[in-house]
Amino acid sequence: MDLTSLTITQTHQGLVKKKFSALELAKAYLNRIKKEDKKIHSFLTVSGKLALSQAREIDKKISKKENIDLLAGIPSAIKDNIMVEDIKCTAASKILESYIASYNATVIEKLEKAGTVILGKTNLDEFAMGSSCENSAFGATKNPCDLKRVTGGSSGGSAAAVAANLCGYALGSDTGGSIRLPASFCGVVGLKPTYGAVSRYGLIAFASSLDQIGPMAKTVEDAKIVFNAIKGWDEMDSTSIKSNHKTQITNQSTKTLCSAEPINMGSGYKQKTKHKLQITNLRIGIPREYFVKGMNEEVEKKIKKAIKKYEEMGAKIIDVSLPHTKYALPVYYIISPSEASANLSRYDGIRFGSAKTNSKSQIPNSKLLDTYLENRGQGFGDEVKRRIMLGTYALSAGYYDAYYLKAQKVRTLIKEDFENVFKKVDVLLTPVSPTTAFKIGEKIDDPLAMYLSDIFTISVNLAGLPALSLPCGKVDKLPVGLQIIGKPFEDEKILEIGKTLENFTS
Repeated sequence: MDLTSLTITQTHQGLVKKKFSALELAKAYLNRIKKEDKKIHSFLTVSGKLALSQAREIDKKISKKENIDLLAGIPSAIKDNIMVEDIKCTAASKILESYIASYNATVIEKLEKAGTVILGKTNLDEFAMGSSCENSAFGATKNPCDLKRVTGGSSGGSAAAVAANLCGYALGSDTGGSIRLPASFCGVVGLKPTYGAVSRYGLIAFASSLDQIGPMAKTVEDAKIVFNAIKGWDEMDSTSIKSNHKTQITNQSTKTLCSAEPINMGSGYKQKTKHKLQITNLRIGIPREYFVKGMNEEVEKKIKKAIKKYEEMGAKIIDVSLPHTKYALPVYYIISPSEASANLSRYDGIRFGSAKTNSKSQIPNSKLLDTYLENRGQGFGDEVKRRIMLGTYALSAGYYDAYYLKAQKVRTLIKEDFENVFKKVDVLLTPVSPTTAFKIGEKIDDPLAMYLSDIFTISVNLAGLPALSLPCGKVDKLPVGLQIIGKPFEDEKILEIGKTLENFTS
């Protein structure tokens, strides 16, 4: 039995029934990483000693017949911009190459309390700025589906690790599509939660009003298990929200979508769990702005085929419009670099960063400006420098009103588009990306072409909504991702709707 191919639920059952131990499981994953990750480069740090120690603790609990959490003993991978105490946290940047985290992020505290096993830290675009995982200071991650192609970014290492069975699940962060795009390109499931649903404490900030931590997993059910473990209000995060929202998966006529009765889902449906769903009269909106000229025709066909399957299961398909979508890309690339320029100002080589020294005196350069220029000039990569300069310009005197303030006003219009549409529909279905994974090096020298990779994902971050990416087929052996967008704090609902398609096509 290949232990690394099991889902979280399957692994949990194997552990409690003592078919294998947590230590055996951890060793199986560590051996696979050692064998396979040389060609993929999904990990920046492998924390073997920590993983084995955590696994032994779970085995002790099992031997004492203690009840264990679903995530207990499950090997995980953590994006390297999320703090894990006493382990390097580089954000894939030379400026933090030697930085060791002094505390755990809130999500790590929650996962460790559940008993997860941490295998290591995964690669990303430097400071989460990128759409291909090529901007890492330590080398690009390659797509396990085709090693000549990108994983998508910025959480490319996490997506690749899940896709290659190098971990049971992973955490990523999503600022403009950084969980959903790599999930789509690598053929795994990725959830970008509602803004404020998961604590950002311990996440190295890129754009504070957009960043969100979320799970990447082999199945929708696995993603749901991880999300339930990490969600919740946190007093350490001022943007964390106390939500009284209780997810009720209902349709227009208030008839429940959850049913204990057998349901005819069509000949292609295979029931895998006791949880049966129907989606009769669920109102699904299809935004016309997400099916644009220039989109890969075969990708479009796969998305429309998935939409058709929902219709066959009883959903009502409704054409809708999000008219300000065309402004999302420029708005995002004003707001996110502006926030990044403020957040990254702390990496000056004195408080944070790797201070360069004067070879004669062996002390920091006597001129403070020289110290800043040397550290930031050598420590940051090209894309990070580009965005810092864009953001600094947009926030500078004389340009603030023309750029940043106007972008925030248009952001409000984008949010209002979603609010208006959600009065008519329950969820939205869209592509995650207009293409499948492109070749490594194909867009790295064309920033605008790279930025366009996120054209279908950034609006969700601007509006603070939850969105799920799940595989819906392949084009030329490369995965295609379907995006399910929900109302604020209806994360559970989009996960359940995603499970219906996953079950229908399995």
